[in-house]
Amino acid sequence: MTSLNDATALIAEDEPLLAQALQAELARAWPALRITAVAGDGAQALQQALRLQPSVCFLDIRMPALSGLDVAQALAEDWPDGGAPFPLLVFVTAYDQYAVQAFEQQAVDYLLKPVDPTRLAQCCERLQARLAQRRQLPQADGQALDQTLATLRSLLGTGTLPPGPALPKLEVIQAGMGQTVHLVPVDEVIYFEAADKYVRVVTADREHLIRTSLRELLPQLDAQRFWQVHRCTVVQARLVQSAARDESGKVTLTLRGRPEKLAVSRLYAHLFRPM
Repeated sequence: MTSLNDATALIAEDEPLLAQALQAELARAWPALRITAVAGDGAQALQQALRLQPSVCFLDIRMPALSGLDVAQALAEDWPDGGAPFPLLVFVTAYDQYAVQAFEQQAVDYLLKPVDPTRLAQCCERLQARLAQRRQLPQADGQALDQTLATLRSLLGTGTLPPGPALPKLEVIQAGMGQTVHLVPVDEVIYFEAADKYVRVVTADREHLIRTSLRELLPQLDAQRFWQVHRCTVVQARLVQSAARDESGKVTLTLRGRPEKLAVSRLYAHLFRPM
């Protein structure tokens, strides 16, 4: 179990000067904290965090490709079972009142840019107290992870950005193939799966690719009908035949009309608890 003297941290910040400033302020506020990696983008942050398993991650909200919330979501889904405890998360953001309100409502540690030394010292004190609690009560790790997952689900729901205009819900997907456009009724879609810069649209008898991201597609889907079960997968709820949970708690879905099984991440496993 991590002690305060061997606590480690990862900084994810795409602006080098701000990353250096945060690292310097942390050295003053928490001299024993060892910075094991400074990542310049979200993909690198995710890779390094999974490899190094730090005690704390300082995640810039706005980074190219993967945002700080995207990284946190991926960590929650991919964090290895039986490894180090899930890291404490601190989100770093430029002043954005909507984001600040979202963090405060969820009692999430956050820092505003440029980082204020007094505010950082307070944040470090809270982090140290939480790490000390973990050391004294190892059984609390499971409860802490559950709380972190609930917080992430709420933050992902708000996106910590002002909501955009409501988009009309899709009824038909227009999937191009060569010179042909296939019109796929949304009601026939069993699941959507992110694939690089595309999304696979999977029905009972066919698959299509559409050039969009899952993030762009989600607001156009009826959330009562389509459930996100993984950062890369959205299923039509009525076409889920069963959800099986193994001894480790991992959930796998069996679908109507498809032979493959889909994994549910720990972030969304709560959707498939018995009533």
